[in-house]
This record gives sequence, C-alpha cells and structure tokens, in this order.
Amino acid sequence: MGAGVMNGGGGGDGGRRGRRRSRRTQPMSEINITPFVDVMLVLLIIFMVAAPLSVVGVPVELPQSAADPLSGDEEEPLTVTITLEGAVMIQETETAQDELVARLTAIAAERDSNKIFLRADGRNNWNRVAEIMGLLNAAGFSDIGLVTDVATPAGSGG
Repeated sequence: MGAGVMNGGGGGDGGRRGRRRSRRTQPMSEINITPFVDVMLVLLIIFMVAAPLSVVGVPVELPQSAADPLSGDEEEPLTVTITLEGAVMIQETETAQDELVARLTAIAAERDSNKIFLRADGRNNWNRVAEIMGLLNAAGFSDIGLVTDVATPAGSGG
C-alpha cells in the first residue's frame, strides 16, 4: 500500500536544487489496491483448481436413491469402491479381494469407528456388490453404508 508525500504547490524558488520543503506538504491519502486485487485473483484461481480435487478420486457412476443421507462424522470415512470392471479399492488404492479383509482390519484398528462406506458403479452386477458386502460383514464390519446419488422420489413429478 503506497503512502507518500505530495508537494503542496508552487514556491517561488524557480526549481533550484537546494530548495526547502514547503510547509504545505500533506500525506497522500490514496490507497493503491492493485496488490490486493492481485492476491485475491491468485487465491480465486487456487480455490477453483483445488475444489474439484477434494472429491474421492475413483470415478464411478453411483445409483440414485431418495434415501436420507447418513450423518457425517469428524473422521474421514473409510470408503470401499467397486468399479464397473469389478476392481475393489480401499479409498483410492486398488486391493485384491483376498487382501481386502486383512487391510481393512489393520486400518480399522487405528480408527475410532468401524463405519465403512461402500461405493459401487450403478451399472455393476448386484451379485458383485452383495459378495463384497457379505465379505465385509463376515469379517465383523456391520456398519456399512451404501453411497448413492440423490434422486427425486418416484411419483413426485420432479
């Protein structure tokens, strides 16, 4: 922010080098907002780039449901994803089905809750989803939430 001194006016010295400062000098009252605007534009760009990255990175087309959303916890949810090809992923790491229970048990031992969110592509075979749910349930994970997209209820005309 620039602040300086403005010259108060003429003074009859004719531009000599050794002239004295006029008694009419005043502080400049204008504010330079250019640096402020530059910072704000940089922050805007950073947030525009970072916002789409905050979504879970495994792309699946979730089925739609009119169910109420689950209450959120402070802890990041543990997410198991089943892709259209049938691959099983913990968060964003692909995991073999025979290693799934061992890895989830190790992760859950360090967490406060045993809640698992199961995401599956809507075009996926239901048998595959039920197989993974049964595997999780047999391993002792009983708090499993299915993740869906929000849809309008049937018959609401929307």
